[in-house]
Amino acid sequence: MSWLYNSLNSSIGKKIIMAVTGVCLVLFLIIHLIGNLTLYGGFNAFNGYVRTLELVKPVIRVVEVVLGLIFIFHIFNGVRLWIENKNARPENYTVKGIRKNTTLFSRTMIQTGSIVFIFLVLHLSTFWVAFNFSGEPEHKPYQYYSIIMDWFKNPFYAGFYVIAVILLGFHLNHGFQSAFQTFGWNHKKYFPFIQKLGTVYALIMAIGFASIPIYFYFNGGN
Repeated sequence: MSWLYNSLNSSIGKKIIMAVTGVCLVLFLIIHLIGNLTLYGGFNAFNGYVRTLELVKPVIRVVEVVLGLIFIFHIFNGVRLWIENKNARPENYTVKGIRKNTTLFSRTMIQTGSIVFIFLVLHLSTFWVAFNFSGEPEHKPYQYYSIIMDWFKNPFYAGFYVIAVILLGFHLNHGFQSAFQTFGWNHKKYFPFIQKLGTVYALIMAIGFASIPIYFYFNGGN
């Protein structure tokens, strides 16, 4: 198995792991956003959605573990690639040269990724913990909608949420295109379409997620 270990720890191997885990997270975000948009349907719609997930809780637990591993591999390899690229960069590779040959999205991947990671930890410590360890007896009405409404009434939490998902959009815009390049799907005829598709996807994710705290903060979920 040493060949597999060496392959995955090579520069190409790390990029493939980043691409595969990135695509998995791209798909997860689509599903997650669709679920979150049920919040616009009100108390019954969202709580009904969460109640449906409760019916398949063992499956959800497996998915959560898999997602956790995907996040860990993605973050770990992302940091390793960033360190390797930084160490391999020539000393005379000036800031001007970097800006000329890269985009703002690619130059800020480590910064946007770091802020998104902090947001993820905060997000899990609020909503996920509240949803899974609220201690409410099963016969009581589900209060998930109320939990979200209360958090988004907090201007600091709502504001950070909006900023984080906007930066997530920046991260996704480059990550989407980078994944296709890693898989070798960067032919000049259709890669411009992939770039546009990545931008559209990033905008939908950023606007979709950001709209929720803005809605709750200004309307109180009513």
